[in-house]
This record gives sequence, C-alpha cells and structure tokens, in this order.
Amino acid sequence: QVQLVESGGGLVQPGRSLRLSCAASGHNLDYYTIGWFRQAPGKEREGVACISSSDDTTVYADSVKGRFTIYRDDSKNTVSLQINNLEPEDTASYSCAADPSSPQSLCDLSGRPYLYWGQGTQVSVSS
Repeated sequence: QVQLVESGGGLVQPGRSLRLSCAASGHNLDYYTIGWFRQAPGKEREGVACISSSDDTTVYADSVKGRFTIYRDDSKNTVSLQINNLEPEDTASYSCAADPSSPQSLCDLSGRPYLYWGQGTQVSVSS
C-alpha cells in the first residue's frame, strides 16, 4: 500500500508561483509513474502532468503546458509540481497519484492507471 501526502498549497495572488510536493512513506516513488491532478468544485478531475517510471518522460495538459513542471527529487523521495504564473483558473484541489504498472515510456493523464491517491492540497488564486 502506497501512502501519498501532498503539501505546498496555499492562497496566492495571480502571477505568483507555488511548488507542490508529493511524498511517500515505505515505497520508493522512483518505481512508480506519478501524476498530478486537479479538481475544482463542480468540475471533473483534470490530469495536468505526469512523469513515467521508466525514463522520466513527462506529459502535460495543454491547459498548463509552459507554466507547470513535474520533476523528481530522489534524495527526498518526492515528486514536485512547480507552478508558475498562477491564474485564478488554477484554483483547485491538487492531488498526486501513483501508477504501479510495469515501467513504460508514456504516462497517462486520464487517471485510470493510478491506484494510489493522496488527499489533496488546496491551491487558491485570488487578488
């Protein structure tokens, strides 16, 4: 069982930056494909970024490409999401998820392969 915990959310003004982190205990996240997802009230869950377990290939949603960066910090056993130039539309609960499938070069933003999910961290962007 993989326990995931997100951190780094908060209330910020438009144009600011945040770095969200996904941490795990008891498992090495380097062995898992990791995705970041967000969900706003009344909206469906949206996959924003993922990083594969095989070769660290990354995939981004068109809505965040150029502003969001997903990366691993193996020394801390975490996967982070750097968010730049925050917009009010980025307001959502952000969750990380782990895919235990065999290593592959492509990761999936649909959410279906991910079996383990964190509880989420809230990002609120407002003037």
